Amino acid sequence: MPALFTAAQRHRLLANGRRSAAGEEIDPRPVVKLFLPDGQATWLLTELDPTELTRAFGLCDLGLGAPELGYVDLVELARLRGCQRLPVERDRHFVANQPLSAYASAARTAGKITA
Repeated sequence: MPALFTAAQRHRLLANGRRSAAGEEIDPRPVVKLFLPDGQATWLLTELDPTELTRAFGLCDLGLGAPELGYVDLVELARLRGCQRLPVERDRHFVANQPLSAYASAARTAGKITA
């Protein structure tokens, strides 16, 4: 599976996942933004499931006008291709400036992730 995030991002995603798994109520800033360069899909991920390392949680927008919070399988993301067969990429310039709930609220209003 190609790397969808850096080692440092993986560490932060896992730390958030462990906090959630421990029952802590968290609303972290997204750690990584993934997108299809030749499509409309975008993902803002905040955590990795510590017991299932290919399962991530975040704000998912498939470009259908209905972004939602949920889980995504990283193996499926790594296999996904857009209309020109380009793979999912990491936005190397993305820096979250608000918690996931704020991105989710803005996305519901706009019908898409606007980050």
